[in-house]
Amino acid sequence: MERERLLARLADDLGRQRVPHPLRVAVDGLDAAGKTRLADELADRLGVHRGVIRLSVDRFHRPAAVRRRRGSLSAEGCYLDSFDHDAIVGSVLRPLGPDGDGEYLPGIYDHRADEPVPPQRQQARKDSILLFDGVFLLRPELREFWDVTLYLHVEPEVALRRALVRDLDLFGSAAVVEQRYRGRYLPGQALYRAEARPIDRADIVLDMGDPLVPAILRWRKDVEPCAGRHGDAP
Repeated sequence: MERERLLARLADDLGRQRVPHPLRVAVDGLDAAGKTRLADELADRLGVHRGVIRLSVDRFHRPAAVRRRRGSLSAEGCYLDSFDHDAIVGSVLRPLGPDGDGEYLPGIYDHRADEPVPPQRQQARKDSILLFDGVFLLRPELREFWDVTLYLHVEPEVALRRALVRDLDLFGSAAVVEQRYRGRYLPGQALYRAEARPIDRADIVLDMGDPLVPAILRWRKDVEPCAGRHGDAP
């Protein structure tokens, strides 16, 4: 499906979802799968008619000492230690859920500066839509709190090719980018797929190998955003 048509369909489906609290939407997938761009484009379309809360897992990193305690190239460290999942649940997903007060934190940590950010609580409208992008969002600690889940699939080698362009300035050289992806990020994603099976669990799965012409791998009909998830897992 041509990208603009796909975005229109996604925005229409999400915009029609009505729940008694903000609609919590996860946009998951490998690094460099196109999650941030897709979520931003959806936010632009949905924001015309609904309030949109645009958040990212990157604002919920743990400190570098915790992220790297198993080694800077540890796949287990990538999957298990990178993000504060308790904070994501406690600061965002529960407050925006059926029993929440709508007051949430947009982030807790600046991983570039490696320091906490001052808490700036914000109040969500009940009819708003949370678009939360990032890796590992359908892991067991988080998946029952989402109302709708998207997974963007790309092959690992495609993700690496994109990262060699996108992350070159961040890491300083192509050799370092490749080392980190082959040593930490892609094996960490393999651990995630083996445990959480995000492709099997997501409501909508898109193949983003060609970002201009995404392919729909799954689009569950009549997605009930709160079916089986409305009460939230304890």
